[in-house]
Amino acid sequence: MIAARSLLVAGLSLAFVMPLQAQEQQPAQSAAAPLPLNELRTFAEVFERIRAAYVEPVDDATLLDNAVRGMLEGLDPHSAYLTPEDYTGLQDSTEGQFGGLGIEVGQEDGFLKVVSPIDDTPAAEAGIEAGDLIVKIDDQPVKGISLMDAVDRMRGEPGSEIRLTLVRDNGRPFEVTLTRAIIKVKSVKTEELEPGYAYLRITQFQNNTGDEVRTSLNRLNASGDLKGLVLDLRNNPGGVLQSAVEVVDSFVDQGLIVYTKGRLSNAELRYSATSSNPSGSVPLVVLINGGSASASEIVAGALQDHGRGVIMGTDSFGKGSVQTVLPLNNDRALKLTTALYYTPQGRSIQAQGIVPDIRVERAHVTVDDVADSGGYREADLAGHLNNASGQERPTGSLPQRERGELDADYQLNQALNLLKGLNIVRRVE
Repeated sequence: MIAARSLLVAGLSLAFVMPLQAQEQQPAQSAAAPLPLNELRTFAEVFERIRAAYVEPVDDATLLDNAVRGMLEGLDPHSAYLTPEDYTGLQDSTEGQFGGLGIEVGQEDGFLKVVSPIDDTPAAEAGIEAGDLIVKIDDQPVKGISLMDAVDRMRGEPGSEIRLTLVRDNGRPFEVTLTRAIIKVKSVKTEELEPGYAYLRITQFQNNTGDEVRTSLNRLNASGDLKGLVLDLRNNPGGVLQSAVEVVDSFVDQGLIVYTKGRLSNAELRYSATSSNPSGSVPLVVLINGGSASASEIVAGALQDHGRGVIMGTDSFGKGSVQTVLPLNNDRALKLTTALYYTPQGRSIQAQGIVPDIRVERAHVTVDDVADSGGYREADLAGHLNNASGQERPTGSLPQRERGELDADYQLNQALNLLKGLNIVRRVE
């Protein structure tokens, strides 16, 4: 099972690889529908007119390839015809190493829209953000060309440069120059925010993400008293469905995690939790934003429906469809939308997204260097009584903030504050 997502193609995908024989399973109603003869005659006529009258000769194989490509791209933004190179790149991406820029893109009004930059890649380091529109690639406009063609333009040899022209928030166009690289994505990252409070980030869902999350949780629990955990799914474009299920299973003991519904019988699946839960009952805050898509939304939606954690941030992307990869006989494949997925409570995320329990916009925390005590405290007054417990007030200047990155991330800061509050409530209870 792999996700139909590569470095530059609009991945946001939950996908399955379907064996060749499964392609013969068609809905019963389609078998009874007659072929549209008038449309087929029109196709044949257009085909012959192009062969005879186009300004340059075009071979039949190219025309038929273009026809198949257009047939898939006319369905929805996530269905596509995969050449042998596309198919190979798709499979490589789920292993965590692939070449390119490190951005997930889709199409909007004929332009490329950045769904999310991937951590520690040329795109992220260049400051590209979710929601940016790519309007030119190496000074060539992208409006009107297919998504796959745009992706092909952005691919190239590692070490080569590419110049993108972007528009952000309806502002003026600006350019960034990036150097293509072999992208090695670390799926799971952990660190300590403060004693007892941990941070676990999932950059994308790869084949081994579920195992990595479980290992990380076991390590955090073994290191001491874990009081709270922030699960960061911001700018996570999705990936492998099974890994998303395994991540949810690391936080809940029982119940439905996600189910899918489609026209094919094998497109209807249900995934439920097992009793193994390495997170225990540790307070959990899940961070999402507009770059959280597909598998990320499955995780956030399931945890929200189970009441397992507080979802914080901004609305997620809203990609709630499943793509099935249908291999063809000539080393090509179809990436076809075959189902929609639903949260445990039956919510469809398609075009809606996950709405956070607590909305927190992105902002920057500025620390005021001026003490907020008004300058004097009881201990500064002449002849004050000493502390009855024998404690002394620390002398000298206020301690410097050592969490610069945390202060720069308002959403993460708020998540940590909420975890502290939850622990206070637990102590009171």
